[in-house]
Amino acid sequence: MDIIKDFLENAFSSRIRVVIVAMIAFATILISRLFYLQILNGSEYQDNYNLKLEKTESIAATRGNIYDRNGNLLAYNELVYAVTIQDTGTYSSTKERSQSLNTEIAEIISKLESNGDTIDNDFGIYIDSSGSFQFLSSGSALQRFRADVFGKNSIDDLEYNDKLGIDEATATADQIVEYLEGEKVYNISDEYSKKLRYEIMVVRYNMGQNSYQKYISTVIASDVSDESVAFIKENINELTGVDVEQKSLRRYVDSEYFAHIIGYTGQISTSEYKELSATDNTIETTDIVGKSGIEKYMNDYLSGTKGFETLYVDSVGNTIAEGDYQAAVSGNDVYLSIDMDLQKAAYILLEQEIAGILYSKIQNIKEYSTTSSSDVVVPIYDVYYSLIKNGIIDINAFSDPNASQTEKDVLSAYEVKEKEVLATLKSQLKASNETVYNQLPDEYQAYSTYIVTTLKSLGIFDASAIDTSSDVQTSWTSEEMAVNKYLIYAIEQNWIDITKYESEAKYADTDELYADLVDYIIDYLSTDTSFQKLVYKYLLLDDNISGSQLCLILYEQGVLSKEDDEDYTKLAGGQITAYEFMLSKIKSLEITPGQLALDPCSGSTVLIDVKTGEVLAMVTYPGYDNNKLANSVDADYYAYLTFSAANPLYNYATQQRTAPGSTFKIVSSTAGLAENVITTTSEIVDLGQYTKVSNNPKCWIYPSNHGSINVSEAIRDSCNYFFYEVGWRLAGGDGAYDDATGIDKITQYASLYGLDETTGIEIEENSPHIATEYPVMAAIGQSDNNYTTIGLARYAAAIASEGTVYNLTLLDSVRDSEGNVIESYSPSVRNQIDVLNTSEWDAIHYGMRMVCESLSSFNGFSVEVAGKTGTAQQVASRPNHALFIGFAPYSDPEISIATRIAYGYTSHNAAEVSKDILAYYFGVSATEDLLSGEASTVSNSENEFTD
Repeated sequence: MDIIKDFLENAFSSRIRVVIVAMIAFATILISRLFYLQILNGSEYQDNYNLKLEKTESIAATRGNIYDRNGNLLAYNELVYAVTIQDTGTYSSTKERSQSLNTEIAEIISKLESNGDTIDNDFGIYIDSSGSFQFLSSGSALQRFRADVFGKNSIDDLEYNDKLGIDEATATADQIVEYLEGEKVYNISDEYSKKLRYEIMVVRYNMGQNSYQKYISTVIASDVSDESVAFIKENINELTGVDVEQKSLRRYVDSEYFAHIIGYTGQISTSEYKELSATDNTIETTDIVGKSGIEKYMNDYLSGTKGFETLYVDSVGNTIAEGDYQAAVSGNDVYLSIDMDLQKAAYILLEQEIAGILYSKIQNIKEYSTTSSSDVVVPIYDVYYSLIKNGIIDINAFSDPNASQTEKDVLSAYEVKEKEVLATLKSQLKASNETVYNQLPDEYQAYSTYIVTTLKSLGIFDASAIDTSSDVQTSWTSEEMAVNKYLIYAIEQNWIDITKYESEAKYADTDELYADLVDYIIDYLSTDTSFQKLVYKYLLLDDNISGSQLCLILYEQGVLSKEDDEDYTKLAGGQITAYEFMLSKIKSLEITPGQLALDPCSGSTVLIDVKTGEVLAMVTYPGYDNNKLANSVDADYYAYLTFSAANPLYNYATQQRTAPGSTFKIVSSTAGLAENVITTTSEIVDLGQYTKVSNNPKCWIYPSNHGSINVSEAIRDSCNYFFYEVGWRLAGGDGAYDDATGIDKITQYASLYGLDETTGIEIEENSPHIATEYPVMAAIGQSDNNYTTIGLARYAAAIASEGTVYNLTLLDSVRDSEGNVIESYSPSVRNQIDVLNTSEWDAIHYGMRMVCESLSSFNGFSVEVAGKTGTAQQVASRPNHALFIGFAPYSDPEISIATRIAYGYTSHNAAEVSKDILAYYFGVSATEDLLSGEASTVSNSENEFTD
């Protein structure tokens, strides 16, 4: 004991020794505890730890279907397999993370593509057939994309980026791709091909969009093959964060006929997410939402309610246990007022009529210039050129290694021509050149105009800065100045932003700045697709390539099929000319007006139930395949839709506004009768030319005249003189004429017909415009009157019903999955026109009945139709717009119709197709005879301005 006591006294006599002993004791306790936790009970604690890695995942609801009024399916969902990825790896550095993710994504993409699958791609840049990067959108949508790429909240925040050396607001597609693929962002190796680098970037970008939400999978590819599913499942343990999930894809039936009504769905955009998530915390960056049409308007009903499930996962994301679960609630079904069969038939009949008009106007000539819309024809060379200009033929494919010999021959001729054109332009643009614009050949005038226009569209030439009063600008617009002198002057006046084309800031005089601009222009033109297409135009006109070559390329690029096609054999063997070939293909609708985008190439028609106000059909031509825009955008197809001169994405039924022509004369008749400036029996003598106003307008029949006629006869004859006088009297008449008074009266009665506001339909609709000047001209539908087809259809229904004006709807009901009606929709009465008595309505109706009796289109038609034609001139060098409004049967109206064929030459063409649509509706002609699948036979009548 004494020994121990002495030892302890010695040990604790030093403070250092005390600390050492304490440390040893603590270390012993700690090691013992670690041994207990990790060795004796490590397995149990590891299990408990894993169970605490909890994640809650949302379960998407199945989107509701869309049906027509009769229960025919228009939009539905298809369950498919999708390959997804989450970034669940652990990395020591950003570089290691990028390398790991890129390697894994590259392996997956390569395997998917070997199985015939493709990645989901909604990225704002695509690779065109020439291998070049192109933007998918333009305007504000493009700026929003740029803002997303550079991490800006608003497009107003885009600025010059000193670190990158680029202006974010004008960053090119190549600059954006280079930035994202570079070391600072995704660090994608140059060892991959250009295409694979791009695809890796797309997947990484999509992952980045989801990175601030936990447990959100990014879809790499949807609707994948069984082989791809098997590959992922077999390698699930080696592929970090990769899985196969079931995904619902949106599908559309007979999409071309209904796309403008139904619209399409797509992944929520950044701006949509920010807006919706502010009030709904269940919104996620991967949500699918309606992007346009009924899909967008009824999104809340169609979307359903998300479910959720709680999962417990291990450290690498493998599920080891399941927790709470709440099933998603499917979206409701939406039923439309539209009749599917009528909609399809009206579309087909409209296309047949437009094709028939185009067919009748094509002539076997190279060029045709006109200053009058009365003699417009379509040269066959315009048809050939449209194959290139409107993207039916892909000129970028000519340089493909697998291009046909015909494609190679055309490309060879183009390359010679392009070299010559660029050399000539460079010479023409020299500062010393004195050749003024109007002394240039037509071809080089076109190139010069293109250069100036392109510089403006690129933001290099600031159009808003132009001093329109300057002598130089006046000389340029009058074509009396050389393009080089104009551009030099523009630099001197700071109309041109040199920072947009100078690669680095420098001090230079005007000569140096202009020389750099010329170099920029030549470099830009050498890769600009639109310029290349312009060169092809003159290559054709010079007969350096032929129409026959382009027609053969239609087969070689798969636009037409060689199988069982006698025309191909005849064309290849020289038995028919390219002119005969194209006429044959337009006649058979194998090549459609919507593809060619020549006048006419568009139209619309709307049918309304007169007794209920229900919209039964609302057709716009050309349509598009919304299946290629839903789910994942087909970039090439979207680019075609965007750049097509026929503008297939535009809803001609609800957005196009033109002058109504003589269809407006019913408003003037109503105003004249209601204001007692005419009666049903009073007559006005048509003198041919109206001399009470300064422009001395003529009746369409001048130098003849209609004699003395009443209002019904004036409607029948579409007598301009009669309605000039009505407009004059509405404005106060002899001795008291006042423009403002006349316009007020016309506005008052046009408003009664609902022509002062949109109709109430649920999709995008442009507002109408009642004339604001010249009441005499406004009374015949001219001045600045502008109305949509849907607005004119409502107007026609109001006339037919003797004054009932409806607020329209495209909806019938919303029903749950069991078919129970949740909400019903029907047109409501906007107002009742009560300013006319029965005899006055009868006079108007009788006049409209006589219109149809006088039209050859309705000869022998078993249903009595009342209507009014209208022809509206918009541009003297293009055909007139053709319009028709009407209703049937005359004695007891059931259906009203409004049809417009933009640049359709004569209103008789609109009346003809309206008659065919009514024939289908009433079943008075065999369906197979009406829907022949061929262009209608149209008389080659003049582009008459008769109403």
